[in-house]
Amino acid sequence: MSIDRVVMAFAGAMVLVGLALAWIVSIYWLLLPAFVGANLLQAAFTGFCPLAMILKRLGVRPGCAFE
Repeated sequence: MSIDRVVMAFAGAMVLVGLALAWIVSIYWLLLPAFVGANLLQAAFTGFCPLAMILKRLGVRPGCAFE
């Protein structure tokens, strides 16, 4: 998988985990999907994505958005 797809899969998984935890544990877990959404929004405008930088250092193959 490329960095692009890993970032999208991770973000989607974190949103779903946050929603499930909000349903089961506490409403405050909705802060997790809110944080993920805010990070995706700022990454769209700035190009800065901490997860993409970590994955690049780990040797994951870059995708179209990060070449």
